[in-house]
Amino acid sequence: MKNQVKINNIIKPFNKKINVSSDKSLSIRCVLLSSIAIGVSKIYNLLDSEDVRNAVRSINKLGIKSKRKKNCLEIYGVGINGFKIKKNTIINAGNSGTLARCLLGLCSSINQNIKIVGDRSLSKRDFSRVTKPLNLFGVKTKSKNRSLPIEIKGSKLLRPIDYYEDKGSAQVKTCIILSAINTSGTTKIKAKKSRNHTELLLKYLKYPIKIKKNNNYDFIEVQGLNQYKSFDYTVPGDISSASFFIVLTLLSKNSELVINNININDSRIGIIKILTQMNAKLRIINKRNYKGEYIGDIKIKSTTKLRSINCSKLLNSSAIDEFILIFLVAAKAKGVSTFWDLDELNKKESPRLDIATKFLKMIGIKVIRKKNNLKIYGNPNLELKGNYHIKNFLKDHRIFMMSVIAALTLKGNWRINDKDSINTSFPNFLKIIQKLGGKYN
Repeated sequence: MKNQVKINNIIKPFNKKINVSSDKSLSIRCVLLSSIAIGVSKIYNLLDSEDVRNAVRSINKLGIKSKRKKNCLEIYGVGINGFKIKKNTIINAGNSGTLARCLLGLCSSINQNIKIVGDRSLSKRDFSRVTKPLNLFGVKTKSKNRSLPIEIKGSKLLRPIDYYEDKGSAQVKTCIILSAINTSGTTKIKAKKSRNHTELLLKYLKYPIKIKKNNNYDFIEVQGLNQYKSFDYTVPGDISSASFFIVLTLLSKNSELVINNININDSRIGIIKILTQMNAKLRIINKRNYKGEYIGDIKIKSTTKLRSINCSKLLNSSAIDEFILIFLVAAKAKGVSTFWDLDELNKKESPRLDIATKFLKMIGIKVIRKKNNLKIYGNPNLELKGNYHIKNFLKDHRIFMMSVIAALTLKGNWRINDKDSINTSFPNFLKIIQKLGGKYN
């Protein structure tokens, strides 16, 4: 099969420095926020992936002009409530839940019918978590089974809301914030901890947003209809993309790696905190502040003395995209690792908790799952000899990449379907694998 990789040998020891793809969350947010700025924003090092291309196509459908110049995307913002659209506009978010949910907030003041659609995987995901607060603002929404496609009709007379976001979803939080920007008055959000790129970008843009925090929640106030100017922004590397190579290095023999220029926002580095507790040889160097975000280089060494963890659920939101990799590390750790309240994993591009449980059992790891809690009985001496075929995972890019890492570190003969799934977030993943010495057919 052309859309399949075959891996029959583990990776040889390596000592390298690499760069990974740009941060997808920041790339999408920069595109959307620049569309309602006044003037020409210049976004450098924007992630060139299908999800981000769909973000650019989406604002083009809203009447926004954009122009690519070498490593820069220029976006000609029209200001708050400045969109001009054709009748019965349809916007395709592809595979991106971030894009689809944030778009609904961005479009909340457009008093015309817009339909948001997505691919087969995205169309299985629950959108009631964003349509509920949008309805409170005064936005009309229509969908079947609480999923895409969704028809939305906004209003110029939105009303501010007080809302409790209890999922720990940055997508939901950003949808509400974008709706609040379109709304006269003050919107208040009590939000369970999640990634905070939207708030930091708005702080950098000097938008009137107030944030107070305690251990469990962020309390956010957004003053609506305050215009901001265009901006320049250079997008750093993505911690989610870096995580595959962090785990590849940890589980390989006699290897070292430095991953340059990674966004190490505290709301995103749950995997670093968790792996450090598991005795990973891992540290952040050259830490610096860039326009409110922290950036650093990550240095990793392989280790054979990984230990199990009783993982605090307080780390869940900051590691939600990386848990399938953390489970792989737990499979090679000494002892029993326990993970709690992972229901959000089944609301991603595929039911990742279900798939990860099956994957671990397939490679001979004892797993006990009770509802959304998981116990993984690690085997530090795990080496595979069988044949393994990874398929039927809704073309989830992270499942594909995790399977490649497993194949390169655990031995066995592997066939992994749907390599084109990486185009949504990390198109050059396999090229970096080759650079480090990993071989596949």
